[in-house]
Amino acid sequence: MTETARLARLVTKLERPTDVSALVAFRVAFGLVVAAGALRFVAQGWVARCYLEPTFAFKYWGFAWVKAWPPAGMYLHFAVVILLGLMVAAGLFYRVSAALLFVAFTYLELIDVTTYLNHYYLVSLFALLLAFMPLGRAGSLDVYRKPASRVDAFPGWCTAVLRFQIAAVYGYAGLTKLNADWLLHGQPMQLWLSARNDLPLLGPYLDRPWSALAISWAGFLFDLTIPVWLSLRRTRLGAYLVVVAFHGLVGRLFNIGMFPFIMASAALVFFSPSWPRNLLRRFRGRAAITEWTFTRTAVPNPRRKLGYAALGAFVVLQSALPLRHFLYPGNVLWNEQGMRWAWKVLAREKNGSVSYLVTKPDGRRTIVEPTAILTDAQAREMSGQPDLILQLAHRIAKEFALRGEGPVQVRAEARASLNGRRPKLLIDPNVDLAVIDDGIGVAHWITQAPTEPPIRLKSLAESSP
Repeated sequence: MTETARLARLVTKLERPTDVSALVAFRVAFGLVVAAGALRFVAQGWVARCYLEPTFAFKYWGFAWVKAWPPAGMYLHFAVVILLGLMVAAGLFYRVSAALLFVAFTYLELIDVTTYLNHYYLVSLFALLLAFMPLGRAGSLDVYRKPASRVDAFPGWCTAVLRFQIAAVYGYAGLTKLNADWLLHGQPMQLWLSARNDLPLLGPYLDRPWSALAISWAGFLFDLTIPVWLSLRRTRLGAYLVVVAFHGLVGRLFNIGMFPFIMASAALVFFSPSWPRNLLRRFRGRAAITEWTFTRTAVPNPRRKLGYAALGAFVVLQSALPLRHFLYPGNVLWNEQGMRWAWKVLAREKNGSVSYLVTKPDGRRTIVEPTAILTDAQAREMSGQPDLILQLAHRIAKEFALRGEGPVQVRAEARASLNGRRPKLLIDPNVDLAVIDDGIGVAHWITQAPTEPPIRLKSLAESSP
């Protein structure tokens, strides 16, 4: 088969008409989860804690220009996110709503690096993808407004790209756990479980020596293989029940917000495109549909070559971005170079302490503590992330310069503990961070990761006389 024939066959599969019902269900679930998550964020008081209380914000490289709104503006912004989530769920002005949701939600992520979470990034990606899909042309208020726009089928690429993205999340999360700490020492799982031994029913078992290793291996195998089981018709239902149980347990053990709900609802795209319609027919006492006859199909965009090129670029980028840490020497869990946007979910436990030694032009020295500038939450996140330690060093140097006391040298006494190991220097204390530029190059001022085995905690049974 020639390359042209293969390409034509692929395009045919991508344009194959599929029942609208599964993707409509995904659209509704996604919009409702985003709206509920934003409402929860407001109700918990996190808007003030994350965006209004800080006097300094850590920025992503190239996005220093993104600033938080004033207080009223931030609450209004969250109200808009909630409204846009509901509009996407209802399919009201769908394309515009999905595009605006992507912009509005991504804006929140870009305000401060310390608010980064893997599932926030996933929400942005889903919103971006949905903005290019014709999911508002079925089961929506847009169809109610304009009945002539209704279709019975969506092109197959809509389902394919969503399945790819979900598989990428799980696959890379599994590969991240392919290390000695996770699979041989049960860390950081043992550290986390030892703090939850007060849970009813589960608590006494979480403290057992074998629990951490068993759960570590279960998490590794789940992440690495669940996309395969969801893709196979014979194992799909059982796999989905495992997805629900797994994310339910993880959500109970760890404070990971809306992530379990996002993944449990998103995994439904692996089922037949007609599953919601079949389910409704079963509840109505009719035979399940085995085949659906499409009367109207969403027509591919006339500029489909450009569209498929963009789709291919998205797939390549999302496949390559999580692998960029291989471009840097050392352990990514230590140096953090390539850590974000790589689906390193629950990958490590890292705690640190940082203080800055500022040397003035006349040789006088002073110590600056991060808590004098940051909130407690920011300080905790910053203490284990070298690029954030560098950003704060630049801020300190700038403040001294504005007071007419510069230029100063800023060195960091930064120690971090990885998966319970003894704290070790994270930053070369002899390097003047004030003259180091942030970027995507190798950060030679970050020390090498510790090589000794991680800590092993004793269970209560082992500790008792």
